[in-house]
Amino acid sequence: MRKIIKLSLVITLALIAFTSCKKDTKSLDLTVPPVTTILAPEDGASYNLNPSTGPSIVFSWDAAPTPDVVLYEVAFDKPGGDFSKPVYKVLSDGLGVSAQATISQATLNTIASLAGIAALGTGTLKWAVIVSKATNARVSTVSHTIQLSRPAGFAVIPNALYLTGSATEQGTDITKAIPFKKIAPTTAGGDVIFELYTSLKPGTYSLVDNNNGTPNAYSIENNTTVVAGGTTTVTGAQNVYRLTIDLGNAAAKITQIVSVGFFSAPNNAVEFTLPYIGNSQWEIDNQTIVIPQESYGLDSRYKYKFTEADASGNQSVEWFGSFNSDNSDPSTSTQLSYYYMFLVDNSQFNFCFKIDPSANNKPCNVNVNYSTTITNYTNSITIQ
Repeated sequence: MRKIIKLSLVITLALIAFTSCKKDTKSLDLTVPPVTTILAPEDGASYNLNPSTGPSIVFSWDAAPTPDVVLYEVAFDKPGGDFSKPVYKVLSDGLGVSAQATISQATLNTIASLAGIAALGTGTLKWAVIVSKATNARVSTVSHTIQLSRPAGFAVIPNALYLTGSATEQGTDITKAIPFKKIAPTTAGGDVIFELYTSLKPGTYSLVDNNNGTPNAYSIENNTTVVAGGTTTVTGAQNVYRLTIDLGNAAAKITQIVSVGFFSAPNNAVEFTLPYIGNSQWEIDNQTIVIPQESYGLDSRYKYKFTEADASGNQSVEWFGSFNSDNSDPSTSTQLSYYYMFLVDNSQFNFCFKIDPSANNKPCNVNVNYSTTITNYTNSITIQ
């Protein structure tokens, strides 16, 4: 009997607790009020975009009238759009909880491009604020327009660039397209430059952002301007070039590499030139290396003289040598980084490499390697 009473008491208490919990449970309120006031930029504001150096632009509004935590996004759309499928959305500051969004001009340039505004073109977008809580989202009751003028160049810069076509060393098989070297900008916000040393022969070539599938393609016009699509035609003799591509400014520079000379510092002269052998390399075999004997001993300092020509045939010189202004003699245990090539000045003795003394008066292989598949441009002297 006592057991029955105790069991009944437990059941009764459990029912009371369950009923109490049930009364305290509230349904989740997912309603969210829209933003009704947009503050800045003012309606019809106009900007000439400078993606590299232009200051970020602050988009702000009055917060939605709710005590709950909500997320805000700035949505951009074409003038005839209704924000159901916006061109682009940017989360507000503070991971979406702030009533403002600080947007860089580089991002606005991308948005303008996605909306169909061409480089050097001007177009109008409209923007609104989307406020959301859980799965519910509301577009602001008001929107503003913004006029954006784009600079030259492409808004979206690919992570990689390749060269392909009948004029190239690897032909039209896109899986064999030659990669460019991606040169990091020297200043914060600077433009990414793509560089490639290669030969070109009569035919056509394109720049592509992938070496498989159906990549985006670019071509070069008048040796100076990069445009979307198309091919570039090469005529005349086969020559070696340095292709310098700045997609951020739609700019190209094509420089012919006339010769690469081995410069002996003690002799103050180019001792020999290296033939181009393909794959961004110059090489000479069975070249007897003679280290000059000076009053102070053997002097093996050397660097490389690149003779170049612009599109008009005007010649100039660039010097490539060591990162260090002075170096010790290398040996078989010297690190490979000793031979990395850097653009240097035209001084006779500074920023020179030195030759391993064991190579004196012996036939050697001399190689200059500017392939983009290695970490750094480099050179080597190997006894044969």
